[in-house]
Amino acid sequence: MDPDEERRLIDALLERARRKISSATVDLRKRAAELALRYRLPAPLSVEWSSRQMKRWGSCTPDDGKIRISNRLAEMPPWVLDSVLVHELAHLEVSGHGPEFRKLVARYELTERATGYLIAISEGRSGLRVG
Repeated sequence: MDPDEERRLIDALLERARRKISSATVDLRKRAAELALRYRLPAPLSVEWSSRQMKRWGSCTPDDGKIRISNRLAEMPPWVLDSVLVHELAHLEVSGHGPEFRKLVARYELTERATGYLIAISEGRSGLRVG
């Protein structure tokens, strides 16, 4: 392995370890429950961090009430994480991204700001999107 490739591998492993440590400090279940109550959205049956979410910030399976959140969000401002959680909570009520869904997501007052933030973060990365 050449030195540049080795450095990239080490950097990637360190980044992954840092995200795992950061995500351990946020209680996603509690946060999702509070947001569901505040914005009148269904509460998930489970919500967990995912290190496998590399193309999405979050995902939801409405059939079983499960939400997964990319652990990359652990280091972002709390209002960005909250926006992704509200987005995924809204999917528990509406599966698509149509007008009814957008109305639910818009209950969170920082949705547009957080979306812009995530777009800016995603610059230079391919295909990242909110679930």
